[in-house]
Amino acid sequence: MTDRVAGVVLAAGAGVRLRPLSLLRPKALCPVGNVALVDLAIDRVLPEVGEVAVNVHHGRAAMEAHLAQRPVHCSIEEAEALGTAGAIGHLRGWLDGRGALVVNADAWCPGSLEDFVAGWDGVRVRLLAVGAGALTPATSIAGALLPWSEIARLDPTPSGLYERSWARAQADGRLEVVRHDGPFVDCGTPADYLAANLAASGGVSVVGDDAVVAGELEASVVWPGGVVWPGERLVRAIRPDDITTVLVR
Repeated sequence: MTDRVAGVVLAAGAGVRLRPLSLLRPKALCPVGNVALVDLAIDRVLPEVGEVAVNVHHGRAAMEAHLAQRPVHCSIEEAEALGTAGAIGHLRGWLDGRGALVVNADAWCPGSLEDFVAGWDGVRVRLLAVGAGALTPATSIAGALLPWSEIARLDPTPSGLYERSWARAQADGRLEVVRHDGPFVDCGTPADYLAANLAASGGVSVVGDDAVVAGELEASVVWPGGVVWPGERLVRAIRPDDITTVLVR
């Protein structure tokens, strides 16, 4: 499979709903279990493919600096973010006839993709859908396999995969949906982001490297370099630095 499928990690989003956290660092660099979301996504895809590309737009400088440490192709979307379909269209030259194993960097979804990839015919679109059921725009997707025939039709213009690919494939009988019942949290909001961290840690607070915790923590997250001051007690909170507190209630 590795010679005919490449990996694509979608990481260009602005993370508006995750503010103020996404104002401090790009959403894809927000850590879950002390590992950046984009690294979790790369490490999930890499065993199943030969190469991995990551698309970048928002927080470009920080993302490029981070990704320079990883063996990935950095796909820069210059003028505007291209959306999920436009990002794949922008990568047509790099994909060069290969199919794509696509995941989103903004979801915490541990576990292997080996079973999902195994036996794929390389012709139909295959989706790993959370809870399965009928495919709708609201369906959470834990992974997607796109054949080259599908990728070749995608243009590098702002657009989404549901509209440009998945809904059409479903209507034409070219869609295969695989049910995903494992862990999955879309880290779209601070509440969801906290939930992902607590799920990853088994419910205990997550403290990043070089963080200083002189106060008390309960079901909270402290980013690397963050500070919890003496006398403070954080409950269901996120402390990304030494002054910012995001409470989840």
